[in-house]
Amino acid sequence: MKKIVKWFDEAPLIIKIILAIPVLDVVWVVYRIARSSMKESTLGLVLGILLLIIGIPWLWILDIITIILIGTVLWID
Repeated sequence: MKKIVKWFDEAPLIIKIILAIPVLDVVWVVYRIARSSMKESTLGLVLGILLLIIGIPWLWILDIITIILIGTVLWID
């Protein structure tokens, strides 16, 4: 899990934006689950799994905006 989180954190900005397009955005949900698992956050794991199952349609827009502005996706931990 640490390798996944480290790779996403160190990836170039253009790769992060490409991975945030609508179909590929599920990759960022997996990142959120891995990050919460690494930090042992139960709430983060539950929310990540819910995002994976429900797949909020507007999440990719939020991810692209936050990647451009702060360099990473928003998450609770």
